[in-house]
Amino acid sequence: MTGSPERDASLLARLWIYQGERFPLIQTVPLLGAFSAASVTASARLAGRPLPDIATYLAAFLIVMVFFWQMRALDEVKDAEIDRRYRPERPIPRGLVSLRLILWLAALAAIPAAAAAYAMSPGVLILVIIAWAWLALMGVEFFVPAFLKKSPALYLISHMAIMPLIDLVLTGCEWVPAGSVPDGIWTFLLMSFCNGCVVEFGRKIWAPEQEREGVETYSSSWGIPRSLTALAAMTGLAFLSLVICGFYLDRPLLTTLCGLVFLLPFLFVLADFWKTPDSSRQKRLETLSGVWVLACYLIAAFTPVLGGQS
Repeated sequence: MTGSPERDASLLARLWIYQGERFPLIQTVPLLGAFSAASVTASARLAGRPLPDIATYLAAFLIVMVFFWQMRALDEVKDAEIDRRYRPERPIPRGLVSLRLILWLAALAAIPAAAAAYAMSPGVLILVIIAWAWLALMGVEFFVPAFLKKSPALYLISHMAIMPLIDLVLTGCEWVPAGSVPDGIWTFLLMSFCNGCVVEFGRKIWAPEQEREGVETYSSSWGIPRSLTALAAMTGLAFLSLVICGFYLDRPLLTTLCGLVFLLPFLFVLADFWKTPDSSRQKRLETLSGVWVLACYLIAAFTPVLGGQS
């Protein structure tokens, strides 16, 4: 098909447009950079070890970028029919790029990720393969798509389990070569699961005027009060995980206070959206969800520095 300047552009130009709409690097790179750096740092802090060299941080960043890119590609597969019918403005249904191309790029990205993991340690590569196996099961909806579709809660739990697995890889970039798992690492992994749910709720709790035919959200499936209650519960559990992590870091009070600095504004925005669920408050809720998650990782990683731990 010709006549469209967008479709007639070069492949690189079309991929650049695609990333801007579906995998915006201007947002993704700093967020995943902070996530991976915090995970590596927290692992070392929990174990009382010196921070690893820059190569470890770069490897963790590359690996997490590949994981999230591959999750985006699998989402394109799962959403293909819904996008074709109800969201034709998205890049793939409008013909900007093909689904096949995106899947090939996601598959090729596994090569540098596997190489970076192996360079850290064969054990890190094993962790990566375990996470990939779960990601593959997610891609086929665990072979029970109809069953999962009937239960948004079970769907959420099964898919968000990838987050602690990814974080196990990222922390593993530090603890696998060091030869021992840090005490309290479970608090960090639990926080990753809860915060994965927080981000997912933040993305898929919509104001009534934003709901679209054929597009499932938690607000349309559960209603706004119930979905916001679930969001508040996951945020509270993430905060509890952060506080317990603070005990393992010997900085419980400082960790708690830093967490409250971000938790209280987030809960205020949540309550405000509950009272008046409009599009502007929806956007603030989504934004504060991301801010909260990022803050959790940075607090867990760097509170020991603020508290004077070497």
